[in-house]
Amino acid sequence: MRALENLDGTTWKEFLEAPTAVLMLGKSDCEACKAWTAELEAFLASDARWPDVRFGKILLDQRGLIDFKRANPWLGEVKDLPYTAIYVNGERGKSFVGGGMDRLATRLSKVVG
Repeated sequence: MRALENLDGTTWKEFLEAPTAVLMLGKSDCEACKAWTAELEAFLASDARWPDVRFGKILLDQRGLIDFKRANPWLGEVKDLPYTAIYVNGERGKSFVGGGMDRLATRLSKVVG
């Protein structure tokens, strides 16, 4: 069983450098973010389709993320949460606002196969 990785100011960079990584951005007081987290965790509990893809979450209202925010100026354009981005070899690719495993699976299929 895999888990959704909780990322912070010391772990985000190594995570995003993975061959393929799914990053969910949220805030601690966001109910939609909590629901998407629960959906991702349920998916990861039984996923066999993408065993080599890392899944992680950053709560943007936690302390210690100044380097992450500086390295990702596009964050200023994100107005709604949750926000999910797929990274391939450290480069941000497909992304979307909101949740939904069907939406994520469609995008992952295009990137990973």
